[in-house]
Amino acid sequence: MQIDFHHGVTYVLARLAGFDDRSANIIAHSAQYVDDATNSGVLRFDSGALFSRISSAHKMLDYRNFQELANHFVWIPFHFLPGNGGLPAGQDPSDHFIDKLICRPNSAVAQDMVRECIRERDHAYGLHRLGITLHVYADTWAHQGFAGVNHRVNEAKDITGSDGKPDRRLLDRLANYFISEALPLGHGAVLSNPDKPFLQWGYTNGRGERITRNNPRDYLEAADAMCRVMQRYCLGNPDAEVSGLPQADRQLIQEMIQNIRDDNGMTRHQKWVAAIQAGKFSFGAANVQYVAKGQGSWKFQAVGTVRESDSENDVFSYSPTFLTSNWKLFHDALQAHRLFVIHDLLPHYGICAA
Repeated sequence: MQIDFHHGVTYVLARLAGFDDRSANIIAHSAQYVDDATNSGVLRFDSGALFSRISSAHKMLDYRNFQELANHFVWIPFHFLPGNGGLPAGQDPSDHFIDKLICRPNSAVAQDMVRECIRERDHAYGLHRLGITLHVYADTWAHQGFAGVNHRVNEAKDITGSDGKPDRRLLDRLANYFISEALPLGHGAVLSNPDKPFLQWGYTNGRGERITRNNPRDYLEAADAMCRVMQRYCLGNPDAEVSGLPQADRQLIQEMIQNIRDDNGMTRHQKWVAAIQAGKFSFGAANVQYVAKGQGSWKFQAVGTVRESDSENDVFSYSPTFLTSNWKLFHDALQAHRLFVIHDLLPHYGICAA
């Protein structure tokens, strides 16, 4: 998924679930920032203070940079959550370990990840972790059928469009890419097809299975499930019976998913932002913006830098407000999420991923 869903739609869902504007902005910003948190390592301050953070994305989230992406441990905990074949803990989908790693929509693994996030909601970074969790949760629909490791299961051929005919545009783009052994990483073999809400398409996977994908249906299902997660978060009960999307808003979200058909995610995002500002949804008009880097960004507000990246030699001016800044709390949540997923959640399902 791209910024239109991770930020724009997530904000809408948060407001529909009952969050106020401030909280919804934190949740949505955190959900998108998972794709933009590209720096890792220690941050040094002039006071002698230190802050260590991890990255959740590569600085060039580009399907041409396969080998570089493979060197960054971000795919499994943040983008391709293993699905254990959709089975509960203690059951194995097959004798092949790769079948445990393949991402599955709304898997038992994903639901347990959500439950932990709700149980841990009282931390200062609770809303930030919710946004991160929702990013990963949403991607279980978009990235279904693919695994966050280099494996032939991620191969794709005979890619077709909604008319069932070969997708010539995608095939031409693939022809311009450097195809290497690193290609079967995530959904690199189909480029951004899983991340475009409006697409209906198909392909034959690395096992020779014919896969048909209906992104509008999957994205709407994800939106309703995300709304339910946030309603349960508000109640503090991960198993509460909740209503999900209001019918009128659900219809509008469905129409926008289907009818906003720009290839560029930023362009689609602006159309969601415009709809929010125009008061199209039942919660009324709101001003929403997202700044990933530079002036006005969370990092700028926290440490005063406008640079997109930093090095170990950089020294920043320390302020006590850093401890409560959204940027710092996001990175706290990022580490809490990854620690739980890698060291508690996945081992519970018999998955050793690090």
